[in-house]
Amino acid sequence: MGKQMGFLLDLNKCVGCKGCEIACLNEHHFDQVHYRRVIDIVKDKRGLKFLSLACNHCVNPECIRVCPKQCFYKRRDGIVLHRPQHCNGCQSCVAACPFQVPKVNKRTHKVSKCNFCVERIDKGLAPACVDACVVGALQAVDLSEQMELSGQMTLACLPIIKFTRPSLRVILPKEPRCFWRKGR
Repeated sequence: MGKQMGFLLDLNKCVGCKGCEIACLNEHHFDQVHYRRVIDIVKDKRGLKFLSLACNHCVNPECIRVCPKQCFYKRRDGIVLHRPQHCNGCQSCVAACPFQVPKVNKRTHKVSKCNFCVERIDKGLAPACVDACVVGALQAVDLSEQMELSGQMTLACLPIIKFTRPSLRVILPKEPRCFWRKGR
């Protein structure tokens, strides 16, 4: 397997501050589209858990397969990009993406999506969303490299995970440990 860039999200660290979401909006403000979103996934006695989502830059992207204008392509590092200048606004990719990632720009009526901040990556910088994560919950990683992380997995609850093979890995929350002192 060649290089495959993706996101690693540690649910033990994410506090739902939406810094990644705001950084993405600031970086791509001219697109007027929300590429990254933070959603609440679990609420229990320990509090909320959050999931930060953007384009998964899938190993087998459905958007590439269905686009009649071949607007999507994949770089050697696994990042899936979109050429908006070729887009006719048919929205085939919007319908085909199981993660509902491609978004229609209301101003241009063309589709756009997260580009993994390739202009930053090409300069040796991290994507804006990763840079903005003050707790270090979100990372950009090469998934083709062996990573020794306990609890690392893909989210099986995501649709069509076996077909599209999203490049998102999640470190699941650990069970809290509580030690009670006697006499109190």
